Amino acid sequence: MNRIKEILEEKGIKQTWLAEKLGKSFSMVNAYACNRRQPNLELLFKIANILQVDPKDLIGKK
Repeated sequence: MNRIKEILEEKGIKQTWLAEKLGKSFSMVNAYACNRRQPNLELLFKIANILQVDPKDLIGKK
């Protein structure tokens, strides 16, 4: 389970914005945010960098 959706909501960022920054489709980012799919480690680190959070904040529980 990841916390991408929670972090996006906390920061007031839309999934469409993240999809654009990642060069991925909205449906792919939505799958990550809804935990239907998990990003690989490289992509997880890229998401953390874009959202300016520690990669550890994106995984597990608070």
